[in-house]
Amino acid sequence: MPSKEQVLRLLSQGLDYAEIARLLGVPPGRAYLIATGVPADGSDAVARRRGRPGLLAGRTQQLVNPREVGPVERGDVHAWMRERAWRDRRMRQAGA
Repeated sequence: MPSKEQVLRLLSQGLDYAEIARLLGVPPGRAYLIATGVPADGSDAVARRRGRPGLLAGRTQQLVNPREVGPVERGDVHAWMRERAWRDRRMRQAGA
């Protein structure tokens, strides 16, 4: 199991978590957890403190689920959402 110091040293050398994971033989999310103490899946938002070494500024979900993709825009879904909002009196009032 890699140590926190190993992961942070590689980060300081300019490597990203994917490269570090490959070098150390662990998944990227585990390398992130070792370095930061924070799960990469975002399940521990309380622990996200500024100044903690190794924390990424953006989303980290791709470290544990690299197949993450953005949804494709679908007209039928937008139409369904508009209809649902139109049927909801409070939503109509909010839109007015």
